[in-house]
Amino acid sequence: MIVAKKKPIEEIIQELQGYQKILIAGCNECVTVCEAGGKKEVAVLASALRMYFMNQGKDVKIDEITLERQCDHEYLEELRRTIGQYDAVLSLACGVGVQFMAEKYVRTPVLPGVDTSFLGVTEERGVWTERCQACGQCILASTGGICPVSRCAKRLLNGPCGGSTKGKCEISKDLPCAWQLIVDRLKELGKMEDYERLSPIKDWSTERAGGPRKVVREDVRS
Repeated sequence: MIVAKKKPIEEIIQELQGYQKILIAGCNECVTVCEAGGKKEVAVLASALRMYFMNQGKDVKIDEITLERQCDHEYLEELRRTIGQYDAVLSLACGVGVQFMAEKYVRTPVLPGVDTSFLGVTEERGVWTERCQACGQCILASTGGICPVSRCAKRLLNGPCGGSTKGKCEISKDLPCAWQLIVDRLKELGKMEDYERLSPIKDWSTERAGGPRKVVREDVRS
């Protein structure tokens, strides 16, 4: 899932200066799971902002909505009849949702309410960690299901660097060496021959080096 974290309320207040009618829009997908932008977070933020503006003696209207998704035309259509009533939308979706809404409703400022962090997993409640950088050329089949692109600080594809010590990365004694994890996993799977096989030079054009990416499925296009 896409993991995001709440922006400091001071930053949000600064973004909203000058607007009188504001819609806070949450998202029921990833940001709900990581407790950054779901219905509950929308309500808490709206209450805090109303209290702030009231204490400042400012007459600011703040409404709330939570869409099923903000990265899909179908659900963004829910705003079509009402978005023109607002001076700005504060979106608690990830950066994808913020941009897609802004593209669809070009006459209304759409502002971010969260900082998008990474693609990751929920290790336990309140703890999310990165697992994928969406590089576009997955090599997990040969690394025991552990990604060296996202989990190695140097993104090394053919074994550890010389700085790892006792299974830990040289940048932090609390960070496991990704390649130690890979070797341990391959041993468990009885597939250490995969470790001996050199990975070819990666085509980084499938990542961000090739610019914004697109996936087209002709079999499902309407």
